[in-house]
Amino acid sequence: MSLLRDHDFAKLWGGLTVSRLGSAVATVVTPLIAVQELDADALTVSLLTAAAWLPWLLIGLPAGAWVDRVPKRPVLLACDAAGALLVASIPLTAWLGHLTVIHLLVVALLTGVAEVFSEIAYTGYLPAMFDADRLIQANALANGSDSAARIAGPALGGALAAAAGAVTGLIIDAASFAVSFAGLLAIRRPERTVARVPRQGIAREIRAGMGWLARDRYLRSIMVHGAVSNLALNGYGAITVVFLVREVGVSTGTVGLLLSASGLGGVAAASAVPFLVRRLGAARVLVTVKAAAGCASLLLPFTGPGAGLIVFAAGSALVAAFIVAGNVITGGFRQAYVPSELLGRVLTAMQFVNYGTIPVGAVLGGVLATAYGSRVSMVVMTVTYALAGLIIVLGPFRGRRDLPSGKALSTVR
Repeated sequence: MSLLRDHDFAKLWGGLTVSRLGSAVATVVTPLIAVQELDADALTVSLLTAAAWLPWLLIGLPAGAWVDRVPKRPVLLACDAAGALLVASIPLTAWLGHLTVIHLLVVALLTGVAEVFSEIAYTGYLPAMFDADRLIQANALANGSDSAARIAGPALGGALAAAAGAVTGLIIDAASFAVSFAGLLAIRRPERTVARVPRQGIAREIRAGMGWLARDRYLRSIMVHGAVSNLALNGYGAITVVFLVREVGVSTGTVGLLLSASGLGGVAAASAVPFLVRRLGAARVLVTVKAAAGCASLLLPFTGPGAGLIVFAAGSALVAAFIVAGNVITGGFRQAYVPSELLGRVLTAMQFVNYGTIPVGAVLGGVLATAYGSRVSMVVMTVTYALAGLIIVLGPFRGRRDLPSGKALSTVR
């Protein structure tokens, strides 16, 4: 918590926390808008998730090469401004009586473009502002606030949807982008200048990042696990609201409360990770939580009405706890391990593969739900996610206590 006494980090973290709260509200109200206001089916709802993540496939690699060349804060500011305007267009259009599924899909796609640049810039902004020994703390706080938002956001979104209509919840999301913009604008500390390599053109710079990644077995293992996991996670995540509303029969407000359960596990995990890493070693904790997350997801298809909702809450909380713990460790590892001048390109090469499977998984989940029912789709996807843990368990981290150090790297190629 000593990092919060750094005023510039507090501004960054405060804006990020509010923005994550708005995004958590949107995760509930957006599919509810599609289901309740526009009478969309499971496949259409899954396409909203696919559209939001498709930009990683379309522009992820060149975006990473470009962001490596420029200061990160202006990119973050531009993304927040674009997000606020795009999201605000949905309630405005709804109040005018012209909201359509196509509009939702277009906004999901364009905000996904902004998210690509924002995530790449944020990953590079932290090591440009803070020393390597503070990155675990910074990532733990960021992931903790994200998990706290996952508690409050879905509950708030469900309450707003029940009281004033799901569209109203997107006003919160649009306002949260504005708050994040203001926090970034107030930061006074200049970014550190990272080491530069001669510009060789976007295509050659992309190949340099991909080549560096291809030669590193640790990051390859994380990337492959992320790709399979994201396919499965978003395969069932894209239809979770449909599953709860139409299969289990829960109310709008209860959907928000159930989705909040995931945040409870995430907050606990983010708080515990620095202690566990010091006590047990980062590599050991990473292997354990990656395997445990998939196992915990196997509870979700057994969700039922009444007391059966406890199964969903417990499974969601455990999955989120283990995912957040893994994200804190891998996020800090990448930032400290990869040379700063290559970080954006290596990150986007990883995310191109990791996130590229998300739209595939979302559509696959929707297709399975449409053909065989949402519960069958949940079973297929959670079993796939559980099996993905073997990639880490049997990979290069096995038997290690600590993660390898980036200082051991010799040259940037």
